[in-house]
Amino acid sequence: MELRSSQWYAGEDRNAYIHRAWMRRGAPDDSFRGRPQIAIANTASDLTPCNAHLTGVAQFVKNGILEAGGVPQELPVVSLGETNVRPTAMLWRNMAAMSTEEMLRANPVDGVVLLGGCDKTIPSLLMAAASVDIPAVVVPGGPMLNGTFRGAPLGCGTGVWKLSEEVRAGTLSQEDFARSESAMIRSAGHCNTMGTASTMALVAEALGTIVPGIAGTPASDARLSEAAQLTGRLAVDLVKQGRTPSTFLTKGSFHNAIVALAAIGGSTNAVVHLLAIAGRLGIELSVEDFDRIGSHVPLLVDLQPAGRHLMEDLFRAGGLLAVLRQVKDLLDPEALTITGKPLVDYLDDAEIFDPEVISVRETPVQDDAGIALLRGNLAPDGAIIKPAAATPELLQHRGRALVFDSIEDFHERIDDPELEVDADSVMILRGCGPKGYPGMPEVSNMPLPTKLLEQGVRDMVRICDGRMSGTAYGTVVLHVAPEAAAGGPLGLVRSGDWIVLDVAGRRLDVELSAEELAAREPSAAMTGAFAAPTRGWERLYVDHVQQADTGADLDFLVGASGSEVARESH
Repeated sequence: MELRSSQWYAGEDRNAYIHRAWMRRGAPDDSFRGRPQIAIANTASDLTPCNAHLTGVAQFVKNGILEAGGVPQELPVVSLGETNVRPTAMLWRNMAAMSTEEMLRANPVDGVVLLGGCDKTIPSLLMAAASVDIPAVVVPGGPMLNGTFRGAPLGCGTGVWKLSEEVRAGTLSQEDFARSESAMIRSAGHCNTMGTASTMALVAEALGTIVPGIAGTPASDARLSEAAQLTGRLAVDLVKQGRTPSTFLTKGSFHNAIVALAAIGGSTNAVVHLLAIAGRLGIELSVEDFDRIGSHVPLLVDLQPAGRHLMEDLFRAGGLLAVLRQVKDLLDPEALTITGKPLVDYLDDAEIFDPEVISVRETPVQDDAGIALLRGNLAPDGAIIKPAAATPELLQHRGRALVFDSIEDFHERIDDPELEVDADSVMILRGCGPKGYPGMPEVSNMPLPTKLLEQGVRDMVRICDGRMSGTAYGTVVLHVAPEAAAGGPLGLVRSGDWIVLDVAGRRLDVELSAEELAAREPSAAMTGAFAAPTRGWERLYVDHVQQADTGADLDFLVGASGSEVARESH
């Protein structure tokens, strides 16, 4: 077995001396001769609270690497905290992926263990691993333990959306709202709802990049530490076997990820992340695939925001494998996992231990609950909706548009008692796509007007070219492509236009003829809201970011560059 790291460490010349000497620092000579060097790409950061515990997880990974004869090399990489980073963490997903890819390629490593948890960290790590194509395996950080407030389960994220609306409606005091703050984050780990962090961990396992049975293990559970140590051992074996992402990830792998996404009621954000990962691998995946494969998959997991329970409940009820056993016939039987075995081989013994949390196929939480793709004269390149999180009565709707030209415009006007809006109105927020914001923020689940909340209204049709948190809910059409800032027709809608949503018919239209739309110009307020960046990452991002329907990656990052580095630095 010829190790990639031997290009740095093998030989007796000056350059090999330099590489070994500076890395030695007490390590024995055989650390650099014939032993796989395994990087631990660690997204731990105090400013990414959901990932702060990963330094402890990394220690168990190190133990496993050492046990298997490898040499662990911890590599801190860009970490993105969803709750803290402004203007939106999505602005830097591609930067995190690019920097991790470059550091893996530039350094003497033979394989990598990817430690992620918060929303963008697992996607960015997988994008990087796919592009550099060295043996790679994910250890997910795991969800926090269940929280409760006033005797009821308090879902991280979902509870914020619900409770804040009750405060605005006058049914919850500001004091009680503040008290819930301490109850929401009960332990280490990421959001305990089926938000994007939980979704991406489970979907990454269905994709095959996590050892089956690990995703969803709570962050504070000792079994996560055990899994991390065993994964460290596996990483050494992956190098010996030469199992890189391109050797086992196929279109069938993404098929299985889409089935899993639907069955768990996962976050809409998984769409842009899976599209971007597939793009790095050269696998043809489209938004149509999410509808074609997933739209008729039943929802089997009763978790917030689409249901009642939380991630700790899913884990004790049997976890992802128990869910996938129920839809085994819908999975690609040949798609492999990181272990070299097909995913379906892990399902025969997967039991449901709590049917209140995981339903059997015959009695699902909801039929046909996967992501639906909409097209029409408002979304020529597509828009998506998550029926599992929507109000059924609103999935076919006609109402007058109430247009907001930016998120600032929305915040300024939404609580105006004179706002011309009723329960049938369709709220449209534009200027929130990849280019327009920039970075495609999670603002699509717009808070409802105060005067309607006071009347008891709790959901309305909302349309946006941005994203929404996986912890959010409501009848929200999002990822509209092309976005308004890229010349999409969403930028031509005016308040008062009639909007038609028909999820069953997969349509999203404004009742205007093609001639009427073509004759319109974007409003001055909308175009004035787009301040083009002049320098730095934002400038590079806006100049090169693609639209949501292809994953919002940068055009020059699509594909792979491999692991070769042609030149020596000395």
